[in-house]
Amino acid sequence: MTSTTGTAPLTASMVLSAADRLIDAFRSTDTDAYFSCFHPEASFLFHTEPGLLPDRAAYRALWSRWVDAGWRVVSCESDDRHVTIVGSTGVFSHTVRTTTEVDGIRESTVERESIVLTRVGDELLAVHEHLSDAAEVEA
Repeated sequence: MTSTTGTAPLTASMVLSAADRLIDAFRSTDTDAYFSCFHPEASFLFHTEPGLLPDRAAYRALWSRWVDAGWRVVSCESDDRHVTIVGSTGVFSHTVRTTTEVDGIRESTVERESIVLTRVGDELLAVHEHLSDAAEVEA
């Protein structure tokens, strides 16, 4: 993780850098790099799952099941990006277009995502992620 200097004011650039690190790790299906972007107590609310994943360990267990089944990310593009900063917390929202593959079968999705990041020492870590189906949002 890149140092964000814990005493410097949080900036949009810092939030975007942390979000890009997370997205790049996801795009690479790099489990360790991806989950290092999240606080251990981070929560996750995905429209594809029946309920809240209450912490990083729960999400990582789900991710591991996907990967063990042959799942991988083929591409992940982020646009319509927006950052809101409140004190030492940043909210990053965007439209994310993702293509994944399992056993040669590809699936593409368009979703809206919000990621809440907060300063933990000299790092910005995600503490909540919410993913919605863009078609549901537009309806």
